[in-house]
Amino acid sequence: MNRFLSLGALEPGEIRELVALAGRLEARPEPAALAGRVLGLLFFDPSLRTLASMQSAMARLGGSSFVISPGRGSWALETRDGVVMDGAAAEHVREALPVLAGYADVLGVRAFASLSDLEADLADEPMATFARLVDRPLVNLESAIDHPCQALGDWKAMDDLGVPPAGRLVLTWANHPRPLPLAVPAAVAEMGALRGMEVVVVRPEPYAFPPALSARVARAAARGGGSFRESAERDEALAGAAVVYAKSWAASERYGDGAAESERRRALADWCVDEPWFARAPAARLFHCLPVRRNVVVADRVLDGPRSAVVHQAHQRLWAQMAVLHRMLAGRGNG
Repeated sequence: MNRFLSLGALEPGEIRELVALAGRLEARPEPAALAGRVLGLLFFDPSLRTLASMQSAMARLGGSSFVISPGRGSWALETRDGVVMDGAAAEHVREALPVLAGYADVLGVRAFASLSDLEADLADEPMATFARLVDRPLVNLESAIDHPCQALGDWKAMDDLGVPPAGRLVLTWANHPRPLPLAVPAAVAEMGALRGMEVVVVRPEPYAFPPALSARVARAAARGGGSFRESAERDEALAGAAVVYAKSWAASERYGDGAAESERRRALADWCVDEPWFARAPAARLFHCLPVRRNVVVADRVLDGPRSAVVHQAHQRLWAQMAVLHRMLAGRGNG
């Protein structure tokens, strides 16, 4: 495996093998598997779990890592092509990425959505450009429309917790002070479909998935034996859920228009996941990728209650990413 850019680029059987490898590495550590190897981490955007878990994963396998945060301790980097670079960016990714890749055995990059151009974000062109610029193994640490590390960790967390492969995964839109990218919702819905789950996206009407994203999840369902649909009927969608996954995202209509988003959200304060939501799904587990805004996205009593899996879920990022790094580098020659 030379690229880990999207879970959907793998077959369901390959994903299950990665999850199994993550479990083996958790149970039987291999502290010298990647001795002498170097992981380069390029973070255009902030991180807590992704950064810490990637560094920890590499260290637990015997390797080392370095972190570059453009504009914060290093040169600001330009990602657009054909621009006159007379602004803050001193260097272009066309030079920076190949150089950084030459210093590392594997490179991980995080670059969020623009949240200004829906079609551009759906195309995920920056990550595709990064892939063309480097000749080393490359890991997507969240891009405009994907977060495969999150999705792989979530798959393992569901396996750990005994969530049935064919169970109902309800991905619910939740309120938030500002619009957020579609990367995690896209990755989670696709993951559930590939796992064979009944994926239901429940949301207010303005927050329907863009057609291109709906088609992507439907294709994943066909490959993985799952199903996919969207609904605005919250009670019906939640009935019998095995997992309720809370996440906010931006509306497609007037994408990038902050004033329009604020206007929509003023009437949606009741889209805060709270215990009454689980009346028809008493055994459902609560998932969220974190960070989570308490009492806006999810109520305290749910996050602090027995159904919350968010901490266990976050811990699985470590083992999942160890599996990715191990699969990419273990057994390869140096250089």
